[in-house]
Amino acid sequence: MSEYKQSSSRLRVSPRPVPKIGRAERTRAAILNAALALIWSRPFRDMNVGSLMDKTDVGRSAFYQYFQDLHEVMENVLNLLKDEVYSVTQPWFTGVGDPVVLLNESLVGLVGFGYRRGPIMRAIDDAAATDKQLEKAWRQFINQFDDAVVSRIEADQKQGLIQDLDARTIAIALNRLDVYMLIEAFGERPRKQPEPVGQALARIWISTLYGSQRAVTGSSDLVRT
Repeated sequence: MSEYKQSSSRLRVSPRPVPKIGRAERTRAAILNAALALIWSRPFRDMNVGSLMDKTDVGRSAFYQYFQDLHEVMENVLNLLKDEVYSVTQPWFTGVGDPVVLLNESLVGLVGFGYRRGPIMRAIDDAAATDKQLEKAWRQFINQFDDAVVSRIEADQKQGLIQDLDARTIAIALNRLDVYMLIEAFGERPRKQPEPVGQALARIWISTLYGSQRAVTGSSDLVRT
């Protein structure tokens, strides 16, 4: 079984660990979990407050005690993803050693994340198109990776590992490729197989940054069994 398929658990929201968990905290968590469940079965445009609250044990009116609208729900869902994606992509950003090996490790983590959370990414992207606040939050989330990639490229350029190229332009191009490739491949069912997606991204990233010869050997090691 591939590394990607070993971890496909659904994202769940748990009330914060406090001495006494109140009803409000449980209800808010229930609404977010209902949204996460719906995202797997229908696109954001087909979601509404009624269908969302039908998946909870509270009435529809309770929704507006915690959220202004569905876009605010999706912004909260976006916040749930941040720690996970930051964690799986850290090897290349902060690791020490062969950068191609580290980049492969980060791409394995990223594609695994996309495989698990693709429908959530698609729902956030769709919702952001019709709400300025969510659009801003979604852009900021993606832009943070631009900054991280720029820093790593510039650090490797100083060591002579990456040729003289415009780091920010390349970072934006590669990051947008990642986002929309993961959404296209894993955003709806049936999801594509993750291994070819990972290999394609590895070849593009590695050949762009470290040269075509490293891409041939690096991408072949991307899929682990």
